[in-house]
Amino acid sequence: MKAAATVLKDQNRWPLWLVFGANILLFYGVAQFGVLSGDGFKVALHDAPHLFPVSLALVITTIANGLLSSGMKACIVFLKWKHALPGHRAFSVHAGTDPRIDVSQLLTLLGGKFPATPDDENRVWYRFLKETEKDPSVSSAHRDFLFARDYAALAALMLLVFGASSYFLVETIKTALIYNALLLAQFIVVRHVAATYAKRFVCNVLACKAASQPDSQKQRKKNA
Repeated sequence: MKAAATVLKDQNRWPLWLVFGANILLFYGVAQFGVLSGDGFKVALHDAPHLFPVSLALVITTIANGLLSSGMKACIVFLKWKHALPGHRAFSVHAGTDPRIDVSQLLTLLGGKFPATPDDENRVWYRFLKETEKDPSVSSAHRDFLFARDYAALAALMLLVFGASSYFLVETIKTALIYNALLLAQFIVVRHVAATYAKRFVCNVLACKAASQPDSQKQRKKNA
């Protein structure tokens, strides 16, 4: 899981840096030239040395994102402090919402009953993930979730760091408020997308695991 997740994170690195770049350019433009007031980026591109303090803020934000564990990022995405990982609700919530998932097959696999606690749900779901992570639908959903989750965590950090900084660097409160509203909208949208991708990821694992069992049983009977 860790090796697969590392590969997927490496694939997401450049898209995340593009997100960083877009946000830092917007922050720089707002702080230095009042872009939201109508000035634009042309002058900003001729005054690149002023990007240093803003770049420092980006570095700090990036490092802070690296310090966030997957559990903390899940807390941000799902707005839960306890049992925030998507696998914590794999069977009690998500399994019954996807028509692709053969719930009866999952029950057979699990001895007739689903895990009783969120921690048990997550452990069983993680085991299923290890068994299905090479399936294209699972790996694709995993990659999408990791990207959206990291983006949502960064959006939250940028809302705090860039948003707070704008009140000191932007000339007018009105511009700072508009900029903060944009940062908040970015976080709300990306957080929702990350939560949607998480549900898809969890369901893809369960669907693949359930669908793989009948074929395996038939094969065992054929070989017997």
